[in-house]
Amino acid sequence: MKKVIVASLNPVKIKAVKNGFKKMFPELKTECTGISVPSEVSDQPMTDDETHLGAENRVKNACKESKNADYYIGIEGGVHTIGEDMHVFAWIVVKSRNKIGRSRTSTFMLPKKVTSLVSQGQELGVANDIIFNKENSKQKNGAVGILTDNLIDRTRYYTEAVVLALVPFKNEDLY
Repeated sequence: MKKVIVASLNPVKIKAVKNGFKKMFPELKTECTGISVPSEVSDQPMTDDETHLGAENRVKNACKESKNADYYIGIEGGVHTIGEDMHVFAWIVVKSRNKIGRSRTSTFMLPKKVTSLVSQGQELGVANDIIFNKENSKQKNGAVGILTDNLIDRTRYYTEAVVLALVPFKNEDLY
């Protein structure tokens, strides 16, 4: 049994990690536990670099908090403005005792009404709840689910990136 620490209590992130491990290592038995640790970045990271740093910090802080895990995983969602458009994405960092894997989700544009609220300092999840009349959407389907009518929900969106962050662990001889 491999112990996996997810550096978040968000059920969407924990489920995405479970799904990612199951896809990459179907024979591996894992115990995924979420813990609350700080990202040491803004509640709403506004750049690619800040978002990546948040995922790295979550892993670093999870390692300090829980010393005996086999894997530590940080998932940090963020936004980045390109021209007039705000794009949303997340960074995933996976760390074991001797290896690290990183990946980033795909990106998509946010609607102007959401962009406006986030630009004024609202966290993306709160902005989505306001604009789309939802409650706690960041722990459910998220912006990606809302905007795609759940063709891609937040769990699926993160799962694929978790799989990609696990590539170095699946191909140990290459990394």
